[in-house]
Amino acid sequence: MPYRSPVAEYKFVLDEIVGFSQVAETDTYAEATPDTVEAILTEVGRLADEVLAPLNRNGDLDPAKLENGVVRTSKGFSDGYAAITEGGWVGLAAPADHGGMGLPQTLNCAVNDLFAGSCMALGLNPLLTQGQIEALEHHAPDWMKELYLPKLISGEWSGTMNLTEPQAGSDVGALTSKAVPNGDGTYRISGQKIYISWGDHDFGGNVCHLVLARLPEAAPGTKGISLFMVPKFIPNDDGSLGDANALRVVSLEHKMGIHGSPTCVMEFSDATGWLVGEENKGMAAMFTMMNNARLGVGIQGIGIAEGAMQHAQSYALDRKQGRTPLEGKGGTGTIADFADVRRMLATMKADTFAARAIALACGVAIDMATATGDATWKTRAAFLTPIAKTFGTETGITVSEIGVQIHGGMGFIEETGAAQFSRDVRVTAIYEGTNGIQAMDMVARKMMDGGEMAVALIDEVEANAEAARADFPDLGNAVWQAAETLREATEWMVAQGELNDRFAGAVPYLMGFARVLGGHYHLKAAMAEGGDGPRTRLAKFYIDRLLPEHAGHLAHATCGADDLYAFTTEELTA
Repeated sequence: MPYRSPVAEYKFVLDEIVGFSQVAETDTYAEATPDTVEAILTEVGRLADEVLAPLNRNGDLDPAKLENGVVRTSKGFSDGYAAITEGGWVGLAAPADHGGMGLPQTLNCAVNDLFAGSCMALGLNPLLTQGQIEALEHHAPDWMKELYLPKLISGEWSGTMNLTEPQAGSDVGALTSKAVPNGDGTYRISGQKIYISWGDHDFGGNVCHLVLARLPEAAPGTKGISLFMVPKFIPNDDGSLGDANALRVVSLEHKMGIHGSPTCVMEFSDATGWLVGEENKGMAAMFTMMNNARLGVGIQGIGIAEGAMQHAQSYALDRKQGRTPLEGKGGTGTIADFADVRRMLATMKADTFAARAIALACGVAIDMATATGDATWKTRAAFLTPIAKTFGTETGITVSEIGVQIHGGMGFIEETGAAQFSRDVRVTAIYEGTNGIQAMDMVARKMMDGGEMAVALIDEVEANAEAARADFPDLGNAVWQAAETLREATEWMVAQGELNDRFAGAVPYLMGFARVLGGHYHLKAAMAEGGDGPRTRLAKFYIDRLLPEHAGHLAHATCGADDLYAFTTEELTA
């Protein structure tokens, strides 16, 4: 089934749900006018529909290969990447003084959603480069910015992040890669990194690796880690490509999904690198890139949810099986008439909308923090980021699994393409910090303010629910009550002096918070529609059927850790 970019849906969410107009009213983003936004979404939508979506299946069936030390990408991917760079879409949110468009991250989120929904494996490449652009913009020396940023922003060069090592996993502080000073401002970088997405390709240009490594006599753990730029080819002063650097792709991982995206094992053997940021401050610099990527990964989950939903909708409207309850009553005569299939289709649609609204609200907070320098916006963006990443990816996983179920037995047969969405999206809950790590960050670091931002968001939800009560009394009351339950759970979290008690319920707390925010945004959609229309009906479905899940999540969240440690290890593993 052809992919159709949800351009109209994006316009509605931006205009009516997340308050994007306030971003466009700032001096920083004054060029993000409604006409500009519509033109960009329309053009990127055409690119996604006509160029990228036809590559998606081929990337799955004809994966990237390593041949004689060279990564060969899936057929058509090179042309697809060229189309992305020709449109200037890699640099949409990048600084204008280095060749970018300087447009809001919120709009960039929309573009990356369309890329992920049409072909996630290829769309991952510019997403990584965008993260590297932001890291260099904030931490690189001026000469490096002048040399690298124009090339990365144009897409002529691409960027990666190199964190993980075989023995370290998510414990980045356990890495052993070394950086030895040469005495001339360069360093010799040695070590092996795994899970490096788009670590190499045959698109031409340079592949620029940001690598975490440890200087001689550096402190143990994350306090002794520095960040280095280690390019595949050492650039000449004029930006042309010089000698090949001492690095190579050892192998490509054989993955569950996103087969068209080469995931590399990289080896650095006294490769030449340059310091980015200060010595032993590499984690701070890398987190700039990772925070950008975390929202981007949530967006990937939402894009896959969209693609899987459209695939399932098309099948449900085509598949005829058995006698439907609406035969002769204006039904379609297809499985879309069955109540359980309708439940699944509505769940896909409702959760995709909720996840998209949360992610774009996070994007708006990032843009407002950038444009105004206001600390409250910055705190809001930081708090929403783990929710956007986790709920976006969990929604992608759930929706793609429902898509397989709607296909029935054919969903388990690869030729239908339904399973690809489920396989492709599964990694998003793992990379850029697992969803468990996101949730622990939320209940610990993001609540160091005593829960002030969490409470501010809850207050906002309740105020909107109060305003909705006149026209939507049942829906408004349900959202308000859910927010009160969330407030009580938040107060419990803040009161726990033992962080492990918070961590034991971190994931259900985050999911409960997301459920309430989803109810809030669906209620806003009903209010914007102003009557008994499709958005109001979808809001009622979400608030009546999905929002009640928050109670179970939050009950789980406030159990503490004692019952988990009442088990012996042997009991848990027997």
